[in-house]
Amino acid sequence: MQVTETLKDGLKREIKIVIPAEELAEKLTERLDNARAKVNLNGFRPGKVPPAHLRKIYGKSFMAEVVNEILAETPRSVLAERGERAAAQPKVEMSEDEAEAEKVLGGAADFIFSLNYEILPKIELKDVAAIEIIREIVDVPEKEVEEQLERLASSTRTYTEKKGKAEKGDRITLDYLGKIDGAAFDGGADKGAQLVLGSNMFIPGFEEQLIGVAAGDKKEIAVTFPENYQAAHLAGRQAVFEVAVKAIAAPEALEINDETAKKLGLPSLDKLKEAVRGQIESRYGALTRQKVKRQILDSLDKDYQFEAPQQLIETEFNTIWAQISQELKQAGRSFEDEDMTEEEAREEYRRLAERRVRLGLVLSEIGEAAGLTVTEDELQKAVYAQLQQFPGQEKQVMEYFRRSPEAVANLRAPIFEEKVIDHLLSKIKVSDKKVTVAELTAEEEIETATVAKKAKSAGVKKVKDATEAKDKSEAEGAEKENVTKAEKS
Repeated sequence: MQVTETLKDGLKREIKIVIPAEELAEKLTERLDNARAKVNLNGFRPGKVPPAHLRKIYGKSFMAEVVNEILAETPRSVLAERGERAAAQPKVEMSEDEAEAEKVLGGAADFIFSLNYEILPKIELKDVAAIEIIREIVDVPEKEVEEQLERLASSTRTYTEKKGKAEKGDRITLDYLGKIDGAAFDGGADKGAQLVLGSNMFIPGFEEQLIGVAAGDKKEIAVTFPENYQAAHLAGRQAVFEVAVKAIAAPEALEINDETAKKLGLPSLDKLKEAVRGQIESRYGALTRQKVKRQILDSLDKDYQFEAPQQLIETEFNTIWAQISQELKQAGRSFEDEDMTEEEAREEYRRLAERRVRLGLVLSEIGEAAGLTVTEDELQKAVYAQLQQFPGQEKQVMEYFRRSPEAVANLRAPIFEEKVIDHLLSKIKVSDKKVTVAELTAEEEIETATVAKKAKSAGVKKVKDATEAKDKSEAEGAEKENVTKAEKS
């Protein structure tokens, strides 16, 4: 085999491979010899088929197998010999001339093909001890615990049917039918629905118009869906609901005690308070973690500036662009509605894709240098967590993971990344700072954890803000998996 480098431009490589006809012939002869003892042909005893006859019958098909094996094995061996890691599976290019292919399969010509690929850049890891971050910590206010307890207890409150007009706090049983421009819409109708006035569970403005109604009343309620409504096709639309009031019930005194806790599945009020406090602490802890992670990634972004493989950038950009385009389509909006051109949007999202890829490679390198791995037990827990999100479909979800190595890889990547972040936290300088709840959550509206959630409630600009601000675990973790795949290729 002759290996010649024909292109070396930045991270791009092109390697010309020539497998001489003599080498192909040797491989074919070996395959024919192995098959001779096994093949059964009419008129010949087992193992006694003349080599020339065997070659005449099976020569081309066996040679095709030889060629396929070469194409499968050569990229790995060439990369290993050159000490390179490809960013993605090398692209194989060969002559499409049928006459030339026939000559190769007939053993009359050398087999010539090229490998085109980008290599992963060599990253020299820097001392992270110089990185300094601030970890914001809050003490859960007792008032918030009490308010949450009251909200939970409200779900166990009993109501007694009453006569007269509905007041704030009363529970109304009603039928309703929503229409937009005179036509009913999906999800806009229900019968026997129960609504506590003042709970803010319905569209803004809906509950207020029911104050003062009585059982048996019929009323039309005009409302406007919020601009950030989760169903994009309804956002900002005006609707009229035809409401029929069936019954009104007044709330009984709200009690928060051990019995309330038992109704909620806990043995005592103390245990309920403990659970509520833990839930609030977990929520604030996630915000703290998100801000800490962002500071670490921003520091790494400044410290590591290098050329990233265009193949990985293009893949990441296409993922982002497809999501943005889909959200725009669902919202019935365009880039012009967001005061930007499509060209400007592409440029900004490509920069974001480049950052994600670069940081993903850095995190991968740091994790590998530290010997971090994802255990099978951790993967199983991640799969189980996915199963819990699809009750009743556990069998189908499990089968999906069995058939899709890529899906399992997408579970492994974020776990690996979180381990890298934990490793970095043990090496860098972290200063804890007590802050108020308001200070910790001040940016929560524009720093939502996922692009998808934000995209449903905002335009492209806000989506971009959310995309840049998020902790990037999914996207950058995916880049780690790209690196792993490349190393195996």
